[in-house]
Amino acid sequence: MTYFFNQVYIEETATICGPYEKKGPLRRYFDKTYDDLYCGKTSFEKAEIQLVKDVIVMLLKKSGYKKEEIDVVMGGDLSNQITATTYGSLGVGNGFVGIYAACSTSSLGLLLSACLIQGGFVQNSLCMVSSHNLSSERQFRYPIEYGSLRPHTSTFTATGAGACLLSSEKSDVRIDCATLGRVMDYEQTDPNDMGRVMAPGVIDTLKRHLEDTGRNASYYDLIVTGDLGKYGVEIVRDYFQKEYQLSLPNLQDCGVLLYDLEKQKEIHAGGSGPVCSALVVYSYLYSLLREKKYKRVLLLATGALFSPMMLYQKQNIPCVCHAVSLEAV
Repeated sequence: MTYFFNQVYIEETATICGPYEKKGPLRRYFDKTYDDLYCGKTSFEKAEIQLVKDVIVMLLKKSGYKKEEIDVVMGGDLSNQITATTYGSLGVGNGFVGIYAACSTSSLGLLLSACLIQGGFVQNSLCMVSSHNLSSERQFRYPIEYGSLRPHTSTFTATGAGACLLSSEKSDVRIDCATLGRVMDYEQTDPNDMGRVMAPGVIDTLKRHLEDTGRNASYYDLIVTGDLGKYGVEIVRDYFQKEYQLSLPNLQDCGVLLYDLEKQKEIHAGGSGPVCSALVVYSYLYSLLREKKYKRVLLLATGALFSPMMLYQKQNIPCVCHAVSLEAV
């Protein structure tokens, strides 16, 4: 199902990242960077909370809003019970909606916030996401102290926080429409090959989005996936080439754009995590849209909906992908 919006705009964005993202090609677009994964705190979980606090303060400062003028804060992360989001957003806004869609949380937040604004329920919404490489590794795979080797297909959870202020006030960039994803299961079981796990979600959502809107893929200057990495993007390209003779030259991935994969070998197949797509879209791509270098960008953020407990019980890894169309005004 695709939702169309008439008057939902991005007023401002803010992005903060960690040391690995700071070394990547998009460094100059970020509002603040950290050299230390602890971010001045005593644990990685506390560090992620600090990232959330920082990005909210940064967004309020850039937008000129006071924290009590925010109608609703909507966000999520990868920690248990999205604690980074809840602890970090304490005392901000007049309402809170915690959401979880794994690495696709950023696009789901934009979609739901746009629905609230379009429906007249709120005037503005502060959407935010975060993730931390080491707290995520500890939760979903192995603690870094374990020293486990990672295969070349594995992705690297990004460290940072991204925030976006949506409102009905006209600005340079608007949300044109959005397609809600659905849970897909293609019987994948490898948590170290997220590109293969989540590619079916992109394929399904992109097909439905183009059918619902009556658009061709070439309608967009850029179609950017959330965290497929370099191998997952190739799966999507191969599928559309084989099934529809569609080459998708405008298809890229946030997890590939965020890092220099040639120089940063430790990243392997690319970036991942809820903040991965947010760091790219809320900084780099948002700037290109404001400058009218891009007129239309389709974000297809992806999420692997699993927990270690389900993998221990030999269950497959389902996926989801939510699409959001951004347009320069």
